[in-house]
Amino acid sequence: MRPFGERWRADYACNPAETRGREFPEDNSPTRSDFQRDRDRIIHSSAFRRLKHKTQVFVFHEGDHYRTRLTHTIEVSQIARALARSLGLDEDLAEALALSHDLGHTPFGHTGEDALQACMEPFGGFDHNAQALRIVTRLECRYAAYDGLNLTWETLEGLVKHNGPLLDRHGEPTERYRAHGVPGAILEFDAAFHLDLATHASAEAQAAALADDIAYNSHDIDDGLRAGLFKLDDLREIPFLAELLDEIDARWPALETPRRIHELTRRVITRMVEDVIAESSRRIEALSPKSATDIRSAAKPVIAFSEKFVEADRAIKGYLYPNMYRHQKVKVVREHADKVVRDLFERFMSDPRALPGEWSAGIEALDAMLHARRISDYIAGMTDGYAIQEHRRLFGSTPELRIG
Repeated sequence: MRPFGERWRADYACNPAETRGREFPEDNSPTRSDFQRDRDRIIHSSAFRRLKHKTQVFVFHEGDHYRTRLTHTIEVSQIARALARSLGLDEDLAEALALSHDLGHTPFGHTGEDALQACMEPFGGFDHNAQALRIVTRLECRYAAYDGLNLTWETLEGLVKHNGPLLDRHGEPTERYRAHGVPGAILEFDAAFHLDLATHASAEAQAAALADDIAYNSHDIDDGLRAGLFKLDDLREIPFLAELLDEIDARWPALETPRRIHELTRRVITRMVEDVIAESSRRIEALSPKSATDIRSAAKPVIAFSEKFVEADRAIKGYLYPNMYRHQKVKVVREHADKVVRDLFERFMSDPRALPGEWSAGIEALDAMLHARRISDYIAGMTDGYAIQEHRRLFGSTPELRIG
């Protein structure tokens, strides 16, 4: 008989009873698995709470009905658990990875990340995955015995590698990191707590990564429609969405627009989840993995879309990029957000005394690289509202960040 609360788990799933451990050893909990403890530590972290006031595409005061990083994270978590449950994976690990995947993001969505990357280019660059690792291993200062959250190896591995290996079998950066190299923060931590950067991550991490894509596709369509950046029938140029709209209109020909939007987005999620389960089941059967190590050593990801849905995913992103993320209305806000981040970075670099006390303490004794990294950590941790507040404190005028 399984222990109380134990779920069915396939041989190729990660088993918390066989974890590779934590950076700082701890006694086991009598009531929770190691992956459940990771999930709980992430939820109770300061960085997780700040996601409530960090936006995806729209700025924080644009409207209460648009997604924030937190609502997106909750949606990713729900989808990741659904995939894990259907495929016999450890649901708690998949959930922990979904909940932590956006912890390293800056204020103002990808605009803030692009601006901070440009500012940090001479100092090793900025990468939100590396920043998430810094948060959970160093920057969260809550526990008496160590800095960070002291998460398990499996959670840290999945956080760093959910988009695939960072190094090839020769130890060279993979295509994603070829231009700038693997972020120094990841290499530094890997030297102390080896994360096998040349292998794939666990099936749970792969499921969380796909859940992120599915959530993005559905809720960005939803938010873009509600913001009036495009219309429902504009989406008919995407065959996958045209098929779903035809299905909805045939069944409810007079359906009002808000319900029509919801019927579309829920079908996007359902069809994509069903496709991932079917395609992943085929790949698992072909690989016949006997352990989580077999998943990591596979030649390609095991949790994946079918070719048909890879094309649907590409088509949706291809439509949203010019029609939402680079829409003229959004472009103006992006430019203003970019200015806020760059202004703050330049001011703190030239006048570190402008930083709050705990951030400015000892900074003048640091070399230029560590000085810049301290400022990057501070700005990356800001919410949208706090970044605007800091800009107003330090500058005579602050740009308006609102889609009009």
